[in-house]
Amino acid sequence: MVVLGKLPIRKFPLYVTAQFLGAFAGACAVFGLYYGALWITGGCSSSRRKHTPTSLPAYPAKHLSVLNGFVDQVIGAAALILCILAITDKKNTGAPKGMEPLAVGLTILAIGVSMGLNCGYPINPARDLAPRLFTAMAGWGFEVFSAGNCWFWIPVAGPLVGGVVGATIYFLLIELHHPEPQRHAQDDNNVKEKYEIVTMS
Repeated sequence: MVVLGKLPIRKFPLYVTAQFLGAFAGACAVFGLYYGALWITGGCSSSRRKHTPTSLPAYPAKHLSVLNGFVDQVIGAAALILCILAITDKKNTGAPKGMEPLAVGLTILAIGVSMGLNCGYPINPARDLAPRLFTAMAGWGFEVFSAGNCWFWIPVAGPLVGGVVGATIYFLLIELHHPEPQRHAQDDNNVKEKYEIVTMS
């Protein structure tokens, strides 16, 4: 949104902070929800440092390379931004008024169903980094950053690149080609009548 000029740069840190805090709170909620299950599997014990909970931050599948993981995140984030822009663009038909959040939620669901196999589709830096920090603080230590061959940077950098790619594609292929709003004949008639009233008075 900043790249397209739809969000002032001064608001960017505020949005990043809000998303990060929201993701951190979500990680706390998930940890509390599955606390018993984590104990049973040994997740909360000090002897299980090398295993990390994949329900919180994302980790790569065994078949996923670093390059493939990066591309996965770029494509996923680009698809998300493209769809969000299409849904919220007032010059598009878009979703019915008030249904935009549902449409965005269904978009995320579609991305998750179709692209979740590789690494669980983080597609947002805050969604992965905040839970990763939480798990580091919750007993897994900073091995959560070295796990998966230092995988942690991919769900941060990939979506940032993907967001810019998606926004640029939308701008170049769709937004630039919106037709200019046409003046209606009724507006021309109103202007003509006003002009006649002014000249007659």
